[in-house]
Amino acid sequence: MLRKPMPVLSALAVLLLPVCPAQQQASTAANAASAKEGAAVPSERGRILGIGGIFFKSANQQQMREWYGKHLGLADKGGGVMMPWREKDNPEKEHVTVWTVFPGNTKYFEPSQAFMVNYIVDDLDALLERLQKEGVKIDPKRQNEDYGRFAWIYDPDGNKIELWQPLTPKKK
Repeated sequence: MLRKPMPVLSALAVLLLPVCPAQQQASTAANAASAKEGAAVPSERGRILGIGGIFFKSANQQQMREWYGKHLGLADKGGGVMMPWREKDNPEKEHVTVWTVFPGNTKYFEPSQAFMVNYIVDDLDALLERLQKEGVKIDPKRQNEDYGRFAWIYDPDGNKIELWQPLTPKKK
């Protein structure tokens, strides 16, 4: 039995948003309105490309993985479920959204949230520079891995948000 269903429902809601036509229309209208208000325009570097990951905690990590695998087909054997997708305006560009359950005692989401969304960005440095000018709280920590660069910001409620710039594969 799920002890804290809200993070799970929140994660599912985020996964389902792109398939709802009404949500797409509302999102398009909201994006157009925010562009008029001086928000980042899609042609600028330092923008969000998509959801890079949906992560949530569970005190029963293995049981949760098994439930999602059995009932929803999200078979996480420990490395996360990789869900590939392509950009609408750049279909040759493939990305991946990672879905995974973290142990209930993870410190990765600190300060105190139950789930975290990871956003794929096109230019981490440009985005962080712009966010700093806009007064957004930015974690000074940075992480470089063989699959990309990471930084973290906080929304007005103090929720930690992960930003991920995947490394561009080297052409052979």
